[in-house]
Amino acid sequence: MRHFHRTGVLIRIILPLAVLILATPVRAQSGETRILVMKGDSMLELEKPQRALEFYEKAVKAEPSAYTLLARAKAWYMMERNDRFVQDVDAALVKDSTNANGHYQRALYSLRAQDPARAEEHASKAIELANVAILKAQAHLVRGLARSEMKKVPTAIEDLEAGLAGAGDDLEAMKTLARLYDQEGRHADALRILEKLCVVEPAQVGHWTNRGFELTMLGRYDEALKMIQEALSMDKDEPVALSNRAYVRMMLGEEEEAWNDIERSLRFYPSNAFALRTRALLRIKKGDRVKACEDLTLAKALGGVPEVDKLIKENCDTSAPQKRR
Repeated sequence: MRHFHRTGVLIRIILPLAVLILATPVRAQSGETRILVMKGDSMLELEKPQRALEFYEKAVKAEPSAYTLLARAKAWYMMERNDRFVQDVDAALVKDSTNANGHYQRALYSLRAQDPARAEEHASKAIELANVAILKAQAHLVRGLARSEMKKVPTAIEDLEAGLAGAGDDLEAMKTLARLYDQEGRHADALRILEKLCVVEPAQVGHWTNRGFELTMLGRYDEALKMIQEALSMDKDEPVALSNRAYVRMMLGEEEEAWNDIERSLRFYPSNAFALRTRALLRIKKGDRVKACEDLTLAKALGGVPEVDKLIKENCDTSAPQKRR
């Protein structure tokens, strides 16, 4: 059973200040305006957006340009004032439609606002226009996340790979990329990302559970069991980890232990299609095909387990619907 959590269009994504500071073109701004923006940037680096805003406001008043508007937008972003953030970004793009940083910030807002199509559009423009490597990489990450939401899996993977290569380890992008690799059956690639996530966030039970799942899919059952045990050491009743351990134990011939795990898993998470699949396999081994087919029928209704149709065809009488007793 996969344990990949989705975060709802990446509301938690953090905009690296270095991108905004370095990628904003100075062009013909006066020395006084540049100094005001630099002072504001210094306050943002100290995580004092209200103080930064005071400097940015003076800069915008002195010279209301794309440069000063995008500078002020950084403070609004940190203060989570999305209405004012997008207002300044849109105004900046009206003044300079070729501003890569403006398109990047607009893409980021669209992602937060659950508008992945617009996020993809503006991120693409940022990638085309950017002449700063880190900005281009961050734009690839945003476009990859947007395309993930739009189910454009192959191109989302390409963008996330490009972005991570140029921008370092962005946790949300890494989690999304691992999930997409898993969806595409690229289990070795998903495992590579999850190994890094376990180092960076070792207290996240889901990373260890997912790592165990990918090892299971690769047939490396002994290693998978160790990863799942690590997850269960953090939460002994974690239902997905219990379901995964049940499957591994079944594959290792430990059927009694597998049965105990799967019953516990379904007690905590009765709509786990993968757990129902595993219990059905254990019931088939016991010769109880009637109840096994009930589990398989429910697993099919829940969806997400590729081999269920094959198991039903091989083990169940499909001439009449199964009735749960």
